[in-house]
Amino acid sequence: MATNQYGKLEVTDLDFDTVKDNFKVFLKQQSVFTDYDFEGSGMSVLMDLLAYNTHYLAFHSNMLANEMFLDTSLNRASAVSHAKAIGYTPVSMKASNASVTITVSNVPTTQTTLTMPAGTIFNSTVDGVNYQFVTIADTTANSTSGIFTFPNVRIYEGTRITFRYVVDSNNLEQRFIIPSNKVDTSTLTVRIQNSSSDTTTTSYSLNTDYTTLNSTSTVYFLQEVEDGKFQVYFGDGVIGKKPTDNNIILLSYVVTNGTGADGANAFTAASSIGGYSSITTLTVTSASGGGDPETVDSIKFNAPLKYASQGRAVTPDDYKSIIPSLYSNIRSIQVWGGEDNDPAIYGRVYISIKPTTGDSLTDSSKAIITDGLKQYNVASVTPVIVDPETLSLVLGVTVKYNSSETEKTSSDIQTLAETTLSTFNTNNLQKFDSVFRHSNLLKALDDTDPSILSSTATVKMKRSITPTLNADTKYTIKFNNPAFHPTANHSQTVVESSGFYLMGNTNLQYIEDDGNGVIRTFYLLGGTTKTITNASAGTVNYVTGEVVLTAFNITSVTNTDGTLSVTLKPDSNDIIPVRNQVIEIDTANSTTAAVVDSYAEGTATAGVGYTTSSSSASVGSVYTTSTSTSTSTSTSSSSSSSSSSSSSSSSSSSSSSSSY
Repeated sequence: MATNQYGKLEVTDLDFDTVKDNFKVFLKQQSVFTDYDFEGSGMSVLMDLLAYNTHYLAFHSNMLANEMFLDTSLNRASAVSHAKAIGYTPVSMKASNASVTITVSNVPTTQTTLTMPAGTIFNSTVDGVNYQFVTIADTTANSTSGIFTFPNVRIYEGTRITFRYVVDSNNLEQRFIIPSNKVDTSTLTVRIQNSSSDTTTTSYSLNTDYTTLNSTSTVYFLQEVEDGKFQVYFGDGVIGKKPTDNNIILLSYVVTNGTGADGANAFTAASSIGGYSSITTLTVTSASGGGDPETVDSIKFNAPLKYASQGRAVTPDDYKSIIPSLYSNIRSIQVWGGEDNDPAIYGRVYISIKPTTGDSLTDSSKAIITDGLKQYNVASVTPVIVDPETLSLVLGVTVKYNSSETEKTSSDIQTLAETTLSTFNTNNLQKFDSVFRHSNLLKALDDTDPSILSSTATVKMKRSITPTLNADTKYTIKFNNPAFHPTANHSQTVVESSGFYLMGNTNLQYIEDDGNGVIRTFYLLGGTTKTITNASAGTVNYVTGEVVLTAFNITSVTNTDGTLSVTLKPDSNDIIPVRNQVIEIDTANSTTAAVVDSYAEGTATAGVGYTTSSSSASVGSVYTTSTSTSTSTSTSSSSSSSSSSSSSSSSSSSSSSSSY
């Protein structure tokens, strides 16, 4: 009904067409304006104007209502304002930073101290682009021999700037704004000079605890304002010390380029230090940690968590909300308690971070995070940062298409399917807690092109380990997903590997399971005869997906990156990551094929001669298996062909264990 029983308009629908139809229904109830339903009339034009006006007002009212709440706001200023109300300050840009040890020599022995001032410049190059790094604090070294060493100095990419404000209480609109939206606020230092004639300065620190403040507390506060810039402000004389007239506010900070300088590992001093130019720079840790300003979506996610944490880290969500303020180069973060670890270790909280750039955090980045967490940690809990573990998926994709509905060739369709696979990998995986949904992948493949009729994908899980060469080592490889095992003694190989050489054997070896939970090693004689070299080389737990290789003395591997790849056929094509596992598709080793659907083409009449694609991982080729006592026929699906190299190296063995 367009009107209610009282003849009043209903306003539940506010799009243009509905509003105009409501006008027509309303005007139908009176006799003054009779040409309302004639599109060419003046009355119709007026109704168009009213309908557009109503629609625009409704749209803007709806947008305004959205901006009134943090979780629905789209405008950055709105999200920042809501976050401020609950005590959250968005993360600024982050400068790439490195740790270096600087040595200044050929200094007269009479000089016992040397100061390297804040703003000392160092140069570096990444991919042919020059970057400038600076120090942000004065550093003093002592010496009696003419050589001064500054160990583990932190340098930041960018330009160090000092901006000055003179306090004027008569200027009610005065604000102390950092005039750049590319500042790294973690490098900000705030000092207040008494006056132009009195150069005495007092350092102020960023407030982190309102409960301890009084009228003399030398703290400053920070908030994001317009255009992504930040404003420094101070106490009112009751909560925090208030600056007085003619005080000079000195804001020193680094303006940075963000992630561009990540990876810089060679630095040279751009000028002398203390007047001495004999300077050597040793890189302790390469540059990392560069990042862009926090996004609106991130603010909406982190602000409530930060508020809930109340300045302490107790729950996993507390750590997830706090850590981004300490380190910004984060694509995904996972936190779990020691009681949920394998094995359980109480009194610890485990943190795993997948950075935006790189596969894992550097030691210096880990140190920054652990040091920053000290002020939030509960005394009895120790944070431990562990690297992400990649669980790769090796897929065998086949798409069937109707060639009569497209001008694209089979190669074109295959290329499109490969692009879909890569896009799915980027958008749906490569983060903690990102589950591989087999059906979602197939849907994405089906939607790749209108001509595609169906798709199938076989799935194998792969873990790559770096073996300890020339030493007896036990390897535990955890897939954390059940393996395929329909019955005992089943013929399909579940565990496979890339090639490797064992001490005392010049034949290229592989591993497989025997269908009963036992791992064995073998080589291919003449490419056709599978010869078992060790019938009890380890175990596989089909329920937990854990593969154990016992006392392996590997001398070399065929993978060019020095790793040994082990694959496991899963029981389910839906793969779940556990703890610090990150699932990603191994696009380099996955296969994609596009074939014409003969049934749709009409060449397989009534389905005769029509071939379907298997949704299970391939069984492999049939080899003749030989042992020292018997010969039998079995199936194998070795993931690598024979290699041309062999190893004759030997060394003393030691016993050790590795877990992956």
